[in-house]
Amino acid sequence: MRQRVHLITLGVDDVTRAARFYTALGWSRVEGTGADMVVFNLHGAVLGLYPRAALAREVGVALPQGSGSMVLSQNTRAKAEVAEMLAAAEAAGAEILQPARDADWGGHHGHFRDPDGHIWEVAFNLFSPLGPADEFQWGGV
Repeated sequence: MRQRVHLITLGVDDVTRAARFYTALGWSRVEGTGADMVVFNLHGAVLGLYPRAALAREVGVALPQGSGSMVLSQNTRAKAEVAEMLAAAEAAGAEILQPARDADWGGHHGHFRDPDGHIWEVAFNLFSPLGPADEFQWGGV
């Protein structure tokens, strides 16, 4: 198996509501997807919103609400952007779990839960700056 992820699919209770949330964050939908799935281009990967019940049938196991022990993260170019992005998420309907704060690993971050229970981190990591196309570069690579 190659070391990459192309599609992240989030099981959601209401695809339309979930799409409104991510659109309110300023994300642009990919046009032309099926009626039961909404897709957002992540510049190298894709985030798909799909009905939780349909996804459970597809994978063959019951799926709980939310992300369980997985956290999705988005990095910023500047420390101040963390609080700005958390405010935008809250305005779009997210629950703020942790406000923007300095992290013990030397960065700055905060966390929110989307309307379907998926947990997101917004972080500024001065040790892993974003590349020219906003790609994450762990340790600058």
